[in-house]
Amino acid sequence: MRKMLGDVELTKDLTLLLIIGGLYSLSVALSNTFVNIYLWKQSGEFSDLGMYNLAVVIMQPITFILAGRWAKKIDRVIVFRIGVIFLALFYLTVLLIGTSASKFLLLLGGLLGIGYGFYWLAYNVLTFEITEPESRDFFNGFLGILSSIGGMIGPIAAGFIISKMDKMVGYSIVFGISLGLFSLAVFLSFFIKRRPAKGKYYFVRILKERKENRNWSLITNANFFQGFREGTFAFIISVFVFISTGSELSLGTFGLINSGISFIAYYLVSKLIKKDMRKKAILIGGILLYLSIFVIVFEPSYIKLLIYAGVIAVAYPLLLVPYMSMTYDVIGSGWKAAEMRIEYIVVREIYLNAGRAVSIVLFLIGIAFFNPEKITPIILLILGAGHTLIYFFVRKIEFSQ
Repeated sequence: MRKMLGDVELTKDLTLLLIIGGLYSLSVALSNTFVNIYLWKQSGEFSDLGMYNLAVVIMQPITFILAGRWAKKIDRVIVFRIGVIFLALFYLTVLLIGTSASKFLLLLGGLLGIGYGFYWLAYNVLTFEITEPESRDFFNGFLGILSSIGGMIGPIAAGFIISKMDKMVGYSIVFGISLGLFSLAVFLSFFIKRRPAKGKYYFVRILKERKENRNWSLITNANFFQGFREGTFAFIISVFVFISTGSELSLGTFGLINSGISFIAYYLVSKLIKKDMRKKAILIGGILLYLSIFVIVFEPSYIKLLIYAGVIAVAYPLLLVPYMSMTYDVIGSGWKAAEMRIEYIVVREIYLNAGRAVSIVLFLIGIAFFNPEKITPIILLILGAGHTLIYFFVRKIEFSQ
C-alpha cells in the first residue's frame, strides 16, 4: 500500500470519498448497462433508448446549476447526499414500474439525470477540496482502479444473475442490489466532514471567464468534445453486444474483460504518467479510442466487440487520468479558484453534457431520416472523433511558472 501511495497522505475524507466512489462504480457497473438492455428488450427501438439517454443528459446540467447554488447556500456534503438519494430513487422507481419501464422513459431519464447532477457536482467539488495538486493523479488513478474492480465484478455478476433466473426477476434483484449500494453510500456520507460554503453564486461570471482565461476556454471546449463521443457511445455499444449474442451473460463478460484490462491500465498510468507527459498521453489515448471504432463499426461481431473492449480499456485511462488532472489544475489556477470552485465545476459540466446532448440529438436525427442500419456506422465514425479532438485544445494549455 505504501508503494501505491508514495508521498500521498491518505486522510479520512479522501478515503471515504474513494470508498463512496467505489460503491457508486460498483452500483453503476451492476445496473446501468442493463437498464439500457432492459428498456431495449421492452421497446426494441434505438430512438427510445436515445430519448431516455437524452433526458439524462439534459436534466444533468440543469441540476448542476441548481446544485451549485445549493452548495453555495448550504453544504457540499448535503448536496452530495441528495444526489445519492435520487440515484437510489431511480432504481426504486425502475423496480416499482417493472415491465412498464419503456412507457416512462423521460421520467426515468430525468430521475437519473437529477441524481447524476447532484452527485457529480458535489463529488467533483469535494475532490477539488480534499485533494491537492500532488495527490490528484493518485486520486484519479486509484478511483479508476476502484471503478475497474466494480466494472469487473458488476457486469459479470449481473449477467449471471439475470441469465440464471427468470429474466425479469433477475433484473429486479440486480436493480435491488444497486439500490442497497447507494443506500450504503448515503450512510457513509455522514462521516465526511461537513463543508459549508459562503458567498454569492457567480455562475454567469465564471461562464464569461472563458473570454478572460484562455486555459479555461480551452478546457471547457475539450469537455464538450469529450461529451460528443460519450453521449451516444454510452448506450449503443452495450446494445451491439446484446444484439450480437442475445445474452446478458455475454454482456457481463464484455464488461469483465474491459474492466480487467482497465484495472491494470489505470494502475500503470497513475504510476507512470508524470506531469510533463500528460499531453502526449492524452493524444495517444485519443487516437487509440478513435481507431478502436473501426474494429466494430461495419460488421460488429462478439469477438470484434471483445477486442474493442480491450483496446478502449487501455485508451481511456491513458487519456482520462492526465486529462482530469489537467482540468482540476486549470480550475485551481483560475480567477478566485478557492471561492469559485463550485461555479467552475458547474460550467465544466454544462459543456460536457452539451456535448453529450448534441451527440444523442445527431444520432436521433440520423436514424429518423435514414436507414438506421446504414447510417449508424457513419454517425459513430463522426461522433467517435470527440476524444481525439480533446488533444487539440489541451496542447495549447500553458501554466505560468
